[in-house]
Amino acid sequence: MVKVCVLFAAGTNCDRETVHALELAGAEARTVHLNEFRDKKANLNDFHVLVIPGGFSYGDYIASGKILASELVHHLRDGIVKFHEAGKPILGICNGFQVLVKSGLLPAFDQLFEEQTVTLDWNDSGRYEDRWVHLQTATTSCIFTRGLPETVLLPVAHAEGKFIPKNRAALDRLQKRAQVVFRYVDTDGRTAGYPENPNGSVDGIAAICDPSGLIMGMMPHPERFVYSHQHPHWHRSRPTSADGVAIFRNAVSYASQNL
Repeated sequence: MVKVCVLFAAGTNCDRETVHALELAGAEARTVHLNEFRDKKANLNDFHVLVIPGGFSYGDYIASGKILASELVHHLRDGIVKFHEAGKPILGICNGFQVLVKSGLLPAFDQLFEEQTVTLDWNDSGRYEDRWVHLQTATTSCIFTRGLPETVLLPVAHAEGKFIPKNRAALDRLQKRAQVVFRYVDTDGRTAGYPENPNGSVDGIAAICDPSGLIMGMMPHPERFVYSHQHPHWHRSRPTSADGVAIFRNAVSYASQNL
């Protein structure tokens, strides 16, 4: 059985939905508080997949995900490096994505926990955005998106989701190394502005991965679309599948086959 750690801290509020999504995908998932690792009461080596879910860790004080990112750097750095070296997947969702970029775990151009080169800043609208969005699935090495359709539908819910690279060089590296996983698009799969791009992300970027494809961070919430009847138009279009659960199934399938 694939064992998944859903990491949480004060302010995390999407952990239970994430555990449920992982269980639907066939994993044995449980929430583990950061303090359990810090106090040596839990060991990351006991898990096959690590997920950092959404929410408002530490109340988003200083900046979204900043404090939890600092906690990872100071208390889980060695464990996460070994976890990654063992070929184990890591997923950050919404606040988890913010944590990954602010800890230097993404985009990891040269190494894990490198100097921060991208960030997630305040939405251009200046307010919290809660809506369904269309995402274009890019061709990458990312293990989480294998077999996904060209366009998927997922909900977003964030105030600080605008993806911004430090400079043009960082954006070029992401593009040339195929590390952009999802981009916001309109219903026809074309690049679009607000509200299709709900936060004003540069190049419409909604998710990125590290060069190995084992670490992915994404602003949309896959754990909120794991049943077809959660589709916003399910009573009209009667979809037979849910795009979100496929992401978790990919992680579980990869772990079961490779670890």
